[in-house]
Amino acid sequence: MGDIHGAYKALEQCLARAPFDPAVDRLIVLGDVCDVFPDVRACFDKLLTLCHCDLIIGNHDLWSLDWATSGLKPEMWLEQGGAATIASYDGRFMPQAHIDLLNKALPWLEVDGRVYVHAGFDPRSPLKEQGLRRLTWDRDLLGMAKAQGTGQIGCYKEIFLGHTPTTRFGSAVPLHLCNIWAMDTGAGWSGKLSIMDVDTKEYWQSDATSVLYGMDGRG
Repeated sequence: MGDIHGAYKALEQCLARAPFDPAVDRLIVLGDVCDVFPDVRACFDKLLTLCHCDLIIGNHDLWSLDWATSGLKPEMWLEQGGAATIASYDGRFMPQAHIDLLNKALPWLEVDGRVYVHAGFDPRSPLKEQGLRRLTWDRDLLGMAKAQGTGQIGCYKEIFLGHTPTTRFGSAVPLHLCNIWAMDTGAGWSGKLSIMDVDTKEYWQSDATSVLYGMDGRG
């Protein structure tokens, strides 16, 4: 699943529209559960009910974790949707279960030759040697795939990314470039949230968040 950004209504729609069995199926969330839309708390509550859920840490999640554990409120975070995260917790505190989920979130995940990461990485270096800054902010990997068009980048069978909205490339659906799937279809702005079966590549989407919430996100 791509970046949720506090859009609980979109999360519920994706889980309902996909043939997802929460008692059996594994959900990998590619980061940025936090910020922008007002239901961050409800999103975490929902993810905690799933039996098999892996959360990849995103840059917005790191900002929110800093606020939850130290009270930090950088202006850039607030301008990029952090105020909505604070408001979803009534401006007070994040429950320990949510902090624990963020603390346990993975910088990246490899399963059956597929890699899941929030933003990107340098394909010339081992993932374990790359820092959180690159893993949660990088856009070069997707840019490299866009420029190359076809073929393979790096040594992995497939790479699944969030972070960079596919709408930047004129696509409202998951974008396939080389061996990379870009899964952030713009839910944090005014687009849709997407969930994909990584084996079949069938995907399902929510309604646009601008429709669900009667507002645009950061855009």
